[in-house]
Amino acid sequence: MDTISRENNSMLPVGGVIVGVIALLLGGYAAISLSKVNKTLAAHEEKIAKIDGIEAQVGAAAAAAEKAAKDGAGLQRSTQDAFNQVGGELANQRAAITKLEEAAKKPVVVAGKKGSGEPAVAGPGEYVVKGGDSGAKIARSQGVNLADLVSVNPGVNWNKLKVGDKVKLPKK
Repeated sequence: MDTISRENNSMLPVGGVIVGVIALLLGGYAAISLSKVNKTLAAHEEKIAKIDGIEAQVGAAAAAAEKAAKDGAGLQRSTQDAFNQVGGELANQRAAITKLEEAAKKPVVVAGKKGSGEPAVAGPGEYVVKGGDSGAKIARSQGVNLADLVSVNPGVNWNKLKVGDKVKLPKK
């Protein structure tokens, strides 16, 4: 046998025990560190799951926002089309109202023909001028204000009234 192993054989088991204890300590430390790493990993997995959930919500919100933008653009187009159509109709109505206003401002033409011998007939809200009539006399006889009579007959020359002319009477 070997001389080295005979002389120091009492230290060999002690060295083995020391190495074994160190190995056990390192193994325990590694297990504790691994446990901490597993806990951290589990916490990070929860956070990653939350992030994935948030990402899904953001994607859904983005899709909803895109749909809302498209719907808004469609609504804007249809509203503009409606405004254009209404605008054209308003212009037609304005023209018709203007024509009616102009027609209301024109003096009333004598209904009877000159020289025909037929007397002029007054319609509702009208008065046929007789000999000697003036604006003030007509207003008094009809029970209306002279200023109102003049305002509803803007084209009438009150100084040159002719027998048979028709004038409009203001509403009482």
